[in-house]
Amino acid sequence: MSTTASQSPLLELDQVTIRFGGLTAVSEVSATVGDQELVGLIGPNGAGKTTMFNLITGVYQPTGGSIRFGRQPTGGLRPYRLTEMGIARTFQNIRLFPSLSVFDNVRVAFHLHLDHDALHSLTRGPKFRGEENRIRDQTRELLAIFNLERFEGAPSRSLSYGDQRRLEIVRALATRPRLLLLDEPAAGMNPSEKVDLMRLIQFVREKFRLSILLVEHDMKVVMGICQRIHVLEYGRKIAEGTPEQIRSNPAVIAAYLGEERTAA
Repeated sequence: MSTTASQSPLLELDQVTIRFGGLTAVSEVSATVGDQELVGLIGPNGAGKTTMFNLITGVYQPTGGSIRFGRQPTGGLRPYRLTEMGIARTFQNIRLFPSLSVFDNVRVAFHLHLDHDALHSLTRGPKFRGEENRIRDQTRELLAIFNLERFEGAPSRSLSYGDQRRLEIVRALATRPRLLLLDEPAAGMNPSEKVDLMRLIQFVREKFRLSILLVEHDMKVVMGICQRIHVLEYGRKIAEGTPEQIRSNPAVIAAYLGEERTAA
């Protein structure tokens, strides 16, 4: 059984706001993601979803409110520090190293948690060799779990679109995250690939016992796998609830269908 956000919030956003000049891109958004919870973040184009990801991962700093991860404030921390703390992400536009092999794309992420220093690297002593052997074995183990081991020597750009998406998730997992942010992973996929993706996301959460925050436009994917959903419109949160609650929420229907809301 997964832990709900109310019992043990891993990620907490409290009245988070960010302004770019005179534009308020995100306004007073509060949200949580619980331990090992799979949460959706949805909204029309321009609602602020990717901006929220950039705030959580330290690309942007909020101009108001606060973010806590594992009960620790994240304000002022650079993206690499948040990755070390356990936050990993994928991108709407795939950002693999296209000329590197599949194997090296994953291996480079494992180096985030190396124990040896520059001296050990230069001398290539026992500690360096031991860690490199461990990383090699762990890289191959991860690739095998995702059925990508047969491509390990191939450049990542040679993979199919679906396999590149899977490789990007594998590379994120190599950083040993506690929270995985997936930014529109179903973009560009056909219906059968989306079904496979839904199974993959559920498998990742259960196998690696981590939390997932998912931004996705495909409502079948979101409604099919998420336990809770936050809904943004024009940078504000307009709803939160289970898929059933969100599906029938008048404010959400109006946001997606453009219907005029009646005053309460």
